[in-house]
Amino acid sequence: MKLARRFRPAALLATAGLVLTALTGVAAPATATAPEHGDGDVILNLFQWTWDSVAAECTSTIGPAGFGYVQVSPPQESIQGTAWWTSYQPVSYKIESKLGTRAEFAAMVQTCEAAGVGVIADAVINHTTGADGGSGIGVAGSSYGVDSFPGIYSAADFNDCRTNISNYNDRYQVQNCRLVSLQDLRTGSEYVRGVIAAYLNDLISLGVSGFRIDAAKHIPAADLAAIKAKLSDPDVYWVQEVIGAAGEPITESEYVGTGDVHEFDYARTLKSRFDGQISQLSTIANGLLPSAQAGVFVDNHDTERNGETMNQSWGAKYILANTFMLSYPYGSPSVYSGYRYTNTDAGAPGATATSVPDANCASSSWTCTQRWTEIAGMVGFHNQVDGTALTNWWDDGANHIAYGRGNQGYVTINNGASAVTRMYQTSLPAGTYCDVVASDDCSVSYAVSSSGTFTATVPAYGALALHVGATTTGGANPGTPSQSQVAFAVNASTVWGQNVYAVGNIPALGNWTPSAGFALSSASYPVWTGTLSLPAGTSFEYKYVKLDGSGTVVWESGANRTATVGSSGTVTLNDTWRS
Repeated sequence: MKLARRFRPAALLATAGLVLTALTGVAAPATATAPEHGDGDVILNLFQWTWDSVAAECTSTIGPAGFGYVQVSPPQESIQGTAWWTSYQPVSYKIESKLGTRAEFAAMVQTCEAAGVGVIADAVINHTTGADGGSGIGVAGSSYGVDSFPGIYSAADFNDCRTNISNYNDRYQVQNCRLVSLQDLRTGSEYVRGVIAAYLNDLISLGVSGFRIDAAKHIPAADLAAIKAKLSDPDVYWVQEVIGAAGEPITESEYVGTGDVHEFDYARTLKSRFDGQISQLSTIANGLLPSAQAGVFVDNHDTERNGETMNQSWGAKYILANTFMLSYPYGSPSVYSGYRYTNTDAGAPGATATSVPDANCASSSWTCTQRWTEIAGMVGFHNQVDGTALTNWWDDGANHIAYGRGNQGYVTINNGASAVTRMYQTSLPAGTYCDVVASDDCSVSYAVSSSGTFTATVPAYGALALHVGATTTGGANPGTPSQSQVAFAVNASTVWGQNVYAVGNIPALGNWTPSAGFALSSASYPVWTGTLSLPAGTSFEYKYVKLDGSGTVVWESGANRTATVGSSGTVTLNDTWRS
């Protein structure tokens, strides 16, 4: 399923001092329908970031850039050690890890929710630590042995095969034997399923939006379906790590019944094409999972290390691959943000056996791709063109491609060693557009003619991206976005002390935080009105809320409303409160 922007009953809704969450046990008003997440479905994978660091980044960068979700590293207690992979060797289901405490995790989810960003937790449920780990004490103080995890598992809770997988063409071995010596859980057992489901339900109660299921290939698809059926929200989003390989009996398609599946062949193809010729990218989806069930990425924490895909060391080509992923209509994209290393086992910069320091984007050690102008610009592009078809594909048969997304956006990518100048044919309306790859302040812009053409020089190993949500006046100050007036009018009866706000998924509407929304006037009561200036071409979602002085919020019912600001004039929204 395509990663939907939605709100879960157990999610954390932060307003001015008001938190309606499973943490507090305070129920939302019976008439309330809470908002969807953020501006889009793009996931940001913040590998080995502490909970405090993620929270701060949600507010400062992730939410404003339009990411819909942030994926965090495994939150459960693991073995001690400085290597990154120790986080994937759990010893208990306590939400106490090297990355922070349970309270810090809960606070992070709340903070990210308030910024319009859902949290996806990396869930390690195939195994515990294993024979190589012997016995010891976890990072939160839990004792463990090879067959003994007090209060959780004993020898009977692991599969009978006690040897490592040696033949990936043998389904039994892959799903019942040990993955690199890790103890393989008996996921066919109702008891084991119940323990795993309880852990995931605990995370759901803290407000997580979904899960990345680690090592899903090593768990029978039927077992995963049975575990998911036990969840308090059985429709919660999850994406499964199924590393398919030609000729192997276990395939990605087996797992689509419970959620999305990571499409590793997509990332492998990106590496092959950007290392050769990109003209063939027009058919990249051929033979892959259906778009609505595919999770796509340029790299992740495993593939950046094993050479299976590109990684940040590819420089400009890495940026181009992300530009393609965020603009081409296939799958739910995930942008990876990790840290630089020389030893592939190395943990995050400054990691100790029991803790990891906060991420520091001022340091060259952390990649912080979410702060790169090109990445942030393309996330906005992706959100703007969501749901539109591929149009106007053009290529030179080698390393220069260009294509549109309906009449909403246009991209050209030059994977060659020389700059290229040409006229491009688009389906964009006439106007002056900001190049969101080149800058975040519209300092580079292009005029599209009434016939949809424009001429540009694309630098070597460079790209250009235009969309209708980033336009300019084209006048004396072309860097100033043209503005249109949005006139809100909603017929809404209130009680004494209540005011009505328009709240939505853009900063001008509070990023779904009611107290930061756009306050409407009661001068024409019971019709509440207000006029807001927004950049031409802006598409947004919104709902109306009633907010009183104590911070009590009442959301109108129904789906999120949507509107798009035209290129000029006034957009008038005549609505009636939905009770």
